[in-house]
Order: sequence, then C-alpha cells, then structure tokens
Amino acid sequence: MGRFSKILGAETPNYVRENQQERHKNPAKDGPESLIEEVKSPQNPPKNERRKNVETPSSQKERAKALESQIYLHGKLLDEIDLSTLEGLSEKEMRRHVSVAIRDLIAKENRTLNRDQFDELVSGIINEMVGLGPLEILLQDDSVSDILINTHKQVYVERGGELELSNVYFASEEHLMRIINRIVATVGRRVDESQPLADARLLDGSRVNVAIPPLAVDGPLVSIRKFSKKPFTLDKLVEFGAVPDVVAQFLAAACKARVTILISGGTGSGKTTLLNALSQSISHKERLITIEDAAELQLQQPHVARMETRPPNIEGKGEIRQRELVKNALRMRPDRVVLGEVRGEEAFDMLQAMNTGHEGSMATLHANTPRDAITRLEQMVAMGDMKITPEAVAGQIASAIGIIVQAQRLSDGQRKITSIAEITGMEGSVIQMQELFNYTRTGTGPENEVIGEFRATGIRPKCLHEITTRNIPVPEGIFEPKVLPVGRIYDETIAERIGHDE
Repeated sequence: MGRFSKILGAETPNYVRENQQERHKNPAKDGPESLIEEVKSPQNPPKNERRKNVETPSSQKERAKALESQIYLHGKLLDEIDLSTLEGLSEKEMRRHVSVAIRDLIAKENRTLNRDQFDELVSGIINEMVGLGPLEILLQDDSVSDILINTHKQVYVERGGELELSNVYFASEEHLMRIINRIVATVGRRVDESQPLADARLLDGSRVNVAIPPLAVDGPLVSIRKFSKKPFTLDKLVEFGAVPDVVAQFLAAACKARVTILISGGTGSGKTTLLNALSQSISHKERLITIEDAAELQLQQPHVARMETRPPNIEGKGEIRQRELVKNALRMRPDRVVLGEVRGEEAFDMLQAMNTGHEGSMATLHANTPRDAITRLEQMVAMGDMKITPEAVAGQIASAIGIIVQAQRLSDGQRKITSIAEITGMEGSVIQMQELFNYTRTGTGPENEVIGEFRATGIRPKCLHEITTRNIPVPEGIFEPKVLPVGRIYDETIAERIGHDE
C-alpha cells in the first residue's frame, strides 16, 4: 500500500468537489454559513440525525451488488494488469491505465455502467488492488477518528466522540481477512490461527488491533485508531476547549523545564494527542528516544529515535518487550525517554531512567485518577518480581515523577484535561500529592452535552521554582483559586510565550 498511499490519498469525494466548485462561484459562502451547510450535508449529518440515516433494503442490495462487481472484476484484472507497471505512476496515469483495462473487461463481460458507476468502480478496484478496499473512504474522511469492524458485515465509526454505524462493509470474511493480512504485513507481523491477536499500524501512524477466530467468535474484529495528518498543538487543544490557555502554558513551561510528566486516562481520552502536543515545548537540541508497542507518536522534534517492540515468531521465540527496549535506550545517550504506554514490568526501568539523569521523560498509562495512576505504577513494578520493598518503590515514584495529568473523554464525546496533580514527596510510606487544577461538571445542556468549569485550587506547585529559575514565563495569578476562562486569551502562541530553544 505504501507507494500508492499518496495517489489514493489524493482522491477527493464527489460531494467535496461540488462544494469547492460552488464556493469558487460564490466566495461569500466561505463564511460560517457554508460550514453549517457542510455539517448538515448527507455525508456528514448533524448528530441527532445520523442514526436516522439508515439504508433502505433496495440501496443495501445496490451497494452489495456494486461491491461484488468490484471484487469480481478485481480478480479478473489481476490476470490483465501487471501491478509492477503501475509503480511510480501519477494518479492521472494510474487511473487511465486501470480505466482502459476496466473498459475492455466490461465490454467482454457485456456489462452496462453509467459515468458515476464507472468512476466509483475504478476507485473501488484501485483500492482493492493497492489499498485497503472499502476502508479507504473512511481513512480519507478526516471527521472519522475510530473505525471499528465487527465482522465483515458491520463497520462502526466514531465522529465527534460518538459511535455510529457506517454504510461500509466487506463482501465476505475472506475479503476482510485479505485486507487484514495486507495491513499486518506492512509492519512485518502476521495473524493466523496460531497467533490470532496482532497489533499493527498503518503508514500514516494510525494504530490497528486485530483479533480473528477462534478468539473472535463471530468473525474477525479490527479496531483502527486514526491520527490526524497534522499533529495537534497545545494551541489547538485550547481552541477546542480541552484545556484553559493559562493551564496549557503552565504544562508547556513545566515540560520545557524538564519536569517529568505522566499522562493518565482511559481509552480514547486523548493521552497520546496531549503527549504529542507537549513535545513542541522540548528544545530542538535534545535527543528523544520513544518506545512503543506499535509506533504511533508524532513528536514535533527533529532529533527523535523511535523503537517498537517485536512479537514472538512462529516458534514462539524472538520477542522483544518494552523492558528490554528501555534498558537499551539508556545506552543510546538519550536526553529524555518517552514511553508510549506503560503497562508492565518496564515501569521499574522507566522509574530508574527518570531517577538517573533523564529528567523530563514522559509516559502515558491507563488510570481513572492521578492517585489510581500511582497505585497502578506500584502494581506494575511488582509484576517484575523485583526484590524491592513497597516503601522503596513508593520512594522511587515520588522522586521520579513531578506532574500527573488526567485526561478524560466525557459522556458527550468531549475530551478534557480533568485534573493536574503534583507529587510533592513522601510522608511515611504514603506518596503525597496536591491538585493544582481540575475540571468539575456543573450541569447538562439541552442536547445532553456536559457543562462544566476549570478551576485553580489555589496551591502553588513546588516545580514553580524550577520553572522560574530557568526564566520560563508563567501567567500571573494562574494559581489563585478561581474559575479559569476557556479559549484563547493571548494573541501569541504558547510556544512564542514560553520562548524558543533553537
């Protein structure tokens, strides 16, 4: 798929081309009214109308027939077209070659198609030949953040934090398995009855998880977490209302001052997005090493060395876990070590790295609250069967981690930073924490949207001394107990406010 990804990515849906042509004729429609019209279009209906947009039995039959035609003609074209001749061709040339072959094949098969059907067939067959088949239209849709395949008959997508059933499906289980094998093969992994689970990634960094029979009872299950083509910055998160402007500046200042940050949250809460956004605060002079199960981080730095784990081979040998990669990373002269997700005994080696000259390292993990994050870290260290007392583990955590940021996806799909807590040390055998900022739900809107407010608790963090001694600016009065305004309140970007390190 890799060498054709740009060609396939350049495909523009018909409804987008029509909107662009209409705007060119009428420049006045470039304002908010045009955006409202697009949101209400059949391709992207409002939330309260999406569930009503269900296919009729006749349209389902038409789509099934079109998909069967694509699969059938695709098989025929494999005998007609040498794929190596398409390599390196432009989009226009590739479509011309495939169109000619399809036109000849349709004539032989005595089939009749109108122009729209022919264009759709060409795009579909190109996707089948060198892309991911029916998934391509969803991968090119920027409004889709998650793709959830429940067997070949059912594909759900997430838009705006809410799940909805899409009109996409596969012709058969064999068709879906062919696409799955194409995905995992690109990253050197495999999935079969002996190894029915697999983690992989697409070439754009999107994360893929696969489960097939016999573990998946009804048929193959695939989860795809899409990532934005343009990495989010802290300024974007501020504009979305995920975090107040002054709080985002404080986090950026803490990251720049090499305060170790742990990002906690549930699945889909925005942990990786926040980690990517915080990376813009790191000096370009620093060397970063990332360690992940499936490489998905999009750090905004020029000097990044990326490593990912390796599953065992067919004989059950050759597995490389995160723990081995963390140990090896310390021999690679890192300034900071970034773990995509802490989930096992590598937690101890991560704490060791943070306590031995790699301040400013960052990691994510699954937990419901900052206090739960500490408890999970203690449990993960215990998983390594280390001969170390719980008090010593707590001491390692207290000295290694500076700030815990809690991210959460709310019931209406919004993603918020709901708590920022600082670890202040030990009192006896208990790790002491103080909450600096929090988000509190205050009500529910007319469309069941969550209403809440960000607050400063009135506590000044210990790390503030480290930030100010490095001459990194922090907004005045940020820690006074009050409700914090949402949205941008400064003209300058956060990076400009805290200063650049070239």
